Amino acid sequence: MNRDEPACRPIGVNGGRQAGMNDGPKGLGALTNKPHLGGMSVPLSTAPIDLIGDIHGHADELEALLKKLGYAVKNGSYAHPERTVLFVGDYIDRGPKIRETLDLVRRMVEAGQALALMGNHEYNALCYHTPDGEGDYLRKHSDGNVKQHVRTLEQFALSTAHFGDYLDWIMTLPLYHETERFRAVHACWDAQQMATLRSRLVNGRLTEALLHEAAGHGALHDAIEVTLKGKEIELPNGITFRDHEKNERTNMRIKWWVDPVGATYHQIGFPTPEHIEDHPVDPSRLDGGPHYFPDEKPVFFGHYWLNREPMLQRENICCLDYSVAKEGRLVAYRYDGERVLDQKKLVYV
Repeated sequence: MNRDEPACRPIGVNGGRQAGMNDGPKGLGALTNKPHLGGMSVPLSTAPIDLIGDIHGHADELEALLKKLGYAVKNGSYAHPERTVLFVGDYIDRGPKIRETLDLVRRMVEAGQALALMGNHEYNALCYHTPDGEGDYLRKHSDGNVKQHVRTLEQFALSTAHFGDYLDWIMTLPLYHETERFRAVHACWDAQQMATLRSRLVNGRLTEALLHEAAGHGALHDAIEVTLKGKEIELPNGITFRDHEKNERTNMRIKWWVDPVGATYHQIGFPTPEHIEDHPVDPSRLDGGPHYFPDEKPVFFGHYWLNREPMLQRENICCLDYSVAKEGRLVAYRYDGERVLDQKKLVYV
């Protein structure tokens, strides 16, 4: 692969997506207020909704989960007579049917049957295929970055124009969703970082200019990194570990809903790496706002590659990523407006 050239069509060439790109695909604008469900308009804040975790190109498992939840194909997309879906991101990379996954999710969104959030893999892909104006790309084509994205590159190798169209669609996806009853995000709901996103994004979405800004340094970059990739803390005393992709890490992801004051590294790790000693946490090492409190709205997210039986993290905390791309589960939560989440409403295949 020639890393001086884009593996797929770069987005935003000649300003092609700049004009009108915040309008979104057909049907998306309506979903930000009311989804269309079987001929009825139901406010998102009160409509029964099924939140689905990271898919990573596992379209067969996604279809099996939707059928288990009572969805069926109607007029070209999956639909339910009374419910809608919220996808928390990460549709691409790793899996065998990335194109089919994108097609299924997009069809549901455009039919008014789903809302799709942007995950870190979609954000990374946007940056990977966007020239930086100085002869490189917003996301470097390093060995590690190519490796993470290679399954997508391979599966669209003979249809780069089609993938370019999907990238333009991905650019329209919001980074978070909130109603008066619940919140959803790909990795982390941090009050300080969310305030930055609300003040800078356009209806919760990126623009071409904001994408370029976020790829650099500053408050917007930090807010997107935390929101789409989670909070991390540097490990003490030179401790390192290897993540699920065998990369050596000096930082670990944390439970951003646990008060770090008085906690140990073992208690706040999410998931906790093996051989992490039980040192007390120094809260000054953590950036961002306070932890997510037990009396706040339920929040749903994915991202964390959990490898155990699906379970709630707390009565208002629900992670939906259980490593379907690593022979794990594809998980949904059937939400009906409750303030206290119910373990029995987790559904998975």
